[in-house]
Amino acid sequence: MNEIFEIIKDFIPLSAIPSFTVSFGLLVLIGFLLSLGRRLESAMRLERFGIPIALLFGLFALCVGPYGPIPVLPESVTDIWVNLPSPLLTLVFATLMIGRPIPNGKGIWKPVANQALLGFLLGFGQYLVGGLAVLLFLTPYFNVDPLMGCLIEVGFEGGHGAAAIMGQSFEKLGFNGGLDLGLAMATVGLLSSTLIGSVLVVIARSRGWVVFQAASTKEDSIYSENPISFWEQVRQLLCNLGLAGCAVLFAVLMLSFIRLLAPYFGGVLTDVANVFPVFPLALVGSFLIRFILEKTGKERLVSSILQREIGILSTDLLITIAMAGLNLPILRNDWIPLSILAISGLCWNLAGMFIFARITFKEEWFERSLTEFGNATGVAASGLLLLRLADPIDSTKTLPIFSIKQLFLQPLLSGGLITVIAPLVINKIGLLEWTEICGLITILIILSTFIFKLNNE
Repeated sequence: MNEIFEIIKDFIPLSAIPSFTVSFGLLVLIGFLLSLGRRLESAMRLERFGIPIALLFGLFALCVGPYGPIPVLPESVTDIWVNLPSPLLTLVFATLMIGRPIPNGKGIWKPVANQALLGFLLGFGQYLVGGLAVLLFLTPYFNVDPLMGCLIEVGFEGGHGAAAIMGQSFEKLGFNGGLDLGLAMATVGLLSSTLIGSVLVVIARSRGWVVFQAASTKEDSIYSENPISFWEQVRQLLCNLGLAGCAVLFAVLMLSFIRLLAPYFGGVLTDVANVFPVFPLALVGSFLIRFILEKTGKERLVSSILQREIGILSTDLLITIAMAGLNLPILRNDWIPLSILAISGLCWNLAGMFIFARITFKEEWFERSLTEFGNATGVAASGLLLLRLADPIDSTKTLPIFSIKQLFLQPLLSGGLITVIAPLVINKIGLLEWTEICGLITILIILSTFIFKLNNE
């Protein structure tokens, strides 16, 4: 095996090429292969069985990554890739609303409210179970930092983007291993979400919770019946990329404006603004771009297929490069605390999906709860990936409900305001008090959900 490995390294001397060139070239190649591979019959067959092609690419990338069994890929490349989840997640959110008509408010707000309550329950519950795990097990037996109580929400809900940003905040508060542990938790969450979610889709089909339909759309048939020229396809692609870019630009400008005004409102707000990520605001930008297009009658500029493809490709790339950079030595060194936290978070998310969601949602409970499970375990991109497996032709109302819900939840959890201030609050008042606050909020959310359900029956 060592001789084969040396031959591969000699045959592919990646270390002799500048790291940025290698990382960018491989990223383009992976993107092309992912886009092409998803259209192969074998890949479609795998997705029918609940196995996304991004997971296969990710496992291959992990094997050839710097910490895998065949470390062909230089660490300098994955060090560049580790900065990409946040931009890719931003692009996912930028495309989320542009390609779909803004739903009519009538009849949409009740399911959105239910979806939001489930999202808040899972988010605050992760702080609750994380705090309990640290207080009851990890501190007495492993003497860990109290800020580890934040890792489930940061890694699972916020993902690599939030973990990378929150690593700076952890370091300022004396939790020096927070960045690496946060990235490791994010990777575990992403991998767990994809694997467990895929198995759940298979189980759901066998039990009749979902009705599988072939992944072909009316728009696809239109394209096949009315083929357009290559240059027209390029024009449409550039136009749709430009619209997504406008949503990202709006988010960047909005965040810059917030950071510009923050010093005038005190030091705490400045600290929050400095580590607040851009991707929650990209969703607001996406909604605003769609609103402007509908008000000016320019919806024809948007291709829902292209917007969906851009989002899917960004999701698949995010999963692949995140798995490629999985730092296995960190997992080995801290595998017991990470395992306890990860199992605690997964048990809570699954309980929310199969107990709370079954009670809350009247229809399409599996698709809606599965998307929320993916979002709460491996960020919104993972939730959208699982929804694609369970509902490949968007036959349910899950995507618009989830998208609108994200407008309210994303700026708070999943790398939002609560994610940012939680370590500051723990450092100020203590983990026990923060856990009690989150426990109280969780109970209030459960009570609110039952009251909301009773009033609507």
